Amino acid sequence: MTAQKKRGLGRGLDAIFGTTNPTQQSTPMSEMAEVAIADIEPNPLQPRSEFDEDALAELSESISQLGVIQPITLKRRADGRYTIISGERRWRASQMAGLERLPAYIREVDDEDLHAMALVENIQRQDLNAIEIALGMQRLVEECGLTQEAMAQKVGKKRSTVSNYMRLLTLPSEVQLALKEGIISMGHAKAIAGLDHDLQLKALKRCIKKNLSVRQTEQLAKKMSEQPNVDSQIGGDEDEYPESYSRLVDELERVLSDNISIKRTKSGNCRITIECANDGEVEKLITKLSKIK
Repeated sequence: MTAQKKRGLGRGLDAIFGTTNPTQQSTPMSEMAEVAIADIEPNPLQPRSEFDEDALAELSESISQLGVIQPITLKRRADGRYTIISGERRWRASQMAGLERLPAYIREVDDEDLHAMALVENIQRQDLNAIEIALGMQRLVEECGLTQEAMAQKVGKKRSTVSNYMRLLTLPSEVQLALKEGIISMGHAKAIAGLDHDLQLKALKRCIKKNLSVRQTEQLAKKMSEQPNVDSQIGGDEDEYPESYSRLVDELERVLSDNISIKRTKSGNCRITIECANDGEVEKLITKLSKIK
């Protein structure tokens, strides 16, 4: 039963906190103590880069009324001070609430496990966006000298998952910002990452403007990879075509089909193409046209 409960932590936490029999460990997993807030410092490599001030204020008010319900987790340093492994929000909110001491689990860990534990704790609590996770993984690789394979084992993720996260950091800053702010999802970013660098921003603009699903973004990326002149086939580049052309494509796609393309010559002539994958799509298009009065 004990082993099953430990597995409930998740593969990443199991790997870090350990699932071996306690008699096989040379030191206890942790000890409980009350620690002076003044002796606690945040982890400089904390993967979480932003803290919502309103949420912190609410947590601070709760702590003022009820105290700290869940202890934070700390690493004891050689100088007698402590570094936060998990619980920086509670530490910050407790300071705002005027507390002087915090309940804490004290862990004996090396720097590599310190970084890994902080990353896994945030990932499993879903406190990080995809870019913060990717940056945390990159720090583990760089600071601890881990390979992607070793790091994947450390945080309990598949190597392919780790590679997908790390790949996000090669995207243009505009794409990373859109992902960080929740404008696009990890699935959208993964599809965009498969494109050549000079096409990634164009795909992002199209994805946001058309509010494309992940599946539609994958199809868009496939077209852009296969066809050099895909700009016109996905609705045109707003920087090259007049605004009226963009509005025309928008309206046609709204009424008829998502697969509208427009080509415009330098002289101003244009050709509009509706792409149908099969006879069934042709019939659907005819039905839509018949309803237009």
